[in-house]
Amino acid sequence: MQIKRRNFFKLAAVGAGSVVISPRPTRAERKKAGDSFACLVDTSRCIGCRKCEQACNEINNLPEPARRFDDLTVFDSARRPDARRFTVVNRYHSGRIDDAGLLVADYVKIQCMHCLDPSCASACVTGALSKHDNGAVHYDVSKCIGCRYCMMACPFEIPAYEYHNPLTPRVMKCNFCEEQFTRQHKAPACATICPTEAITFGKRTTLLQLAKKRLAKYPARYEQHIYGEHEAGGTAWLYLARVPFKKLGFLTLPSNPLPRLSELIQHSLFSYLWSPALLFALLGGIMYRNRAKNDSGEGHKQSGGVS
Repeated sequence: MQIKRRNFFKLAAVGAGSVVISPRPTRAERKKAGDSFACLVDTSRCIGCRKCEQACNEINNLPEPARRFDDLTVFDSARRPDARRFTVVNRYHSGRIDDAGLLVADYVKIQCMHCLDPSCASACVTGALSKHDNGAVHYDVSKCIGCRYCMMACPFEIPAYEYHNPLTPRVMKCNFCEEQFTRQHKAPACATICPTEAITFGKRTTLLQLAKKRLAKYPARYEQHIYGEHEAGGTAWLYLARVPFKKLGFLTLPSNPLPRLSELIQHSLFSYLWSPALLFALLGGIMYRNRAKNDSGEGHKQSGGVS
């Protein structure tokens, strides 16, 4: 029996699918972050100067922005990190009133949260994204195939794709200035330049202790919650705020790591070699049956047309 060109491509697609759904390491099999590095952002101290944006731009050699870093009109609309900027600061009007009875704004810095159990790394089929023991979610461009599953998996919608670069596009995001603190023993550029010390860099356990001390010492100043301590299984970027986090654009997320459910299903279905093979055989059988029906129908029509 000859294989038609159409059926050849069907079989090729199924074969490729069996490769894509090959078993991925589970959460237990990946390296744990341990007491990794982290950053604590005290939004009550942020003045919206955008110095962190400028420092990030310079250290990563990113393109010059359309508007200067001292142009505060950018706060008139909400912004998101993208392929040309790894971090942005947004302004929020939550209705908070200062001691003089005037409405005041809150400012929030946004970047990759460097989750302790990152969904992007779990979704990556080639291992281009991985969680390092130092706390950074690392991106290896040499392993990336441009599938962009990481963009769909990230609950914070951070990874961005270089659509403007058709030849060698990359997935772009904050790299936590990993080179800074692993080789040069320096804090990330954004934390180093902050004039109000709104960003504190250190070990995650130490920063959590610091945050809890501030909450206990100034209970009227802060919302009694540390964002990132438990959200999505915990993140390397932690936040304190004067008002409920919902009013500052933060997402409400479960405390369990988001990759757990998908990995449980994947591990249960595809942890053994026979699972992809069985799927291949099943789909192959369906295609063969459909082709046999078509051939039978065509033969019946031809025989019925003879006088």
